[in-house]
Amino acid sequence: MTDPRSAAPPAAAPRPRLAFHHTPGEGPTVVFLPGYASDMLGSKALALEEWAKAAGRAYLRFDYGGCGQSEGAFEDQTLAGWRDDVVAMIDQVARGPVVLVGSSMGGWLMLLAAKARPERVVGLIGIAPAPDFTDWGFSTDEKMAILRQGRLERANPYGPEPTVYTRGFWSSGEANRLMFGTIAFAGPVRLLQGQADPDVPWARTVQLAQMLASTDVQTWLVKDGDHRLSRLQDISLLIRAVHDVLAAVDQKSGETLNPQSVGTA
Repeated sequence: MTDPRSAAPPAAAPRPRLAFHHTPGEGPTVVFLPGYASDMLGSKALALEEWAKAAGRAYLRFDYGGCGQSEGAFEDQTLAGWRDDVVAMIDQVARGPVVLVGSSMGGWLMLLAAKARPERVVGLIGIAPAPDFTDWGFSTDEKMAILRQGRLERANPYGPEPTVYTRGFWSSGEANRLMFGTIAFAGPVRLLQGQADPDVPWARTVQLAQMLASTDVQTWLVKDGDHRLSRLQDISLLIRAVHDVLAAVDQKSGETLNPQSVGTA
């Protein structure tokens, strides 16, 4: 059954208490990481939960601090704080290895979490992943406005309220940029990207694939796909990607547990 509870991140880094739903099951725990200002009630998060229940797979969705049902004020949050929330979920709720599914900003957080917990994170699925978007996702004028005024409001194409970015979040993002060299992750990776995405240029996702150290990286481009990739056909593709990564993880685990002896004639 889905288990709604709350968990507090480690005392060394005090964070708001986090709301989450955990579905026990087999295999690595699949953990969904929402995008910026999003929550665990999105269509992709719920569709994966439904799939996990039907398949008997372990699954976890949650809200970052200041988002959704979790405690905290949204404008007090930073990228590093949300990374710590992901790590807290891995440490305190998930059991054993985890596969992270990151949507938009969640794709940045999955890479940071994999860096923080390399022994736990065994696979990644990115949905229009947006690492380093504090660098490329704002104009020079917008960056200056954030620094001078402490916050920036943008019209939100997905809801009535404007999207707010703070100086604290932007500065934390700049301090945690990743796309300047090889990204040291060796597990299977599937990156889903719409070529009609107005927010994340698809060429950036291709670049991310090239920078990952893993040799098992695939980029799946959806020609008419938008940023959210939440249509029925997009969600079917997402579930296929999760299946693909879990199968690759299982194969790799089997090879590790049952090494083949090679003899000479």
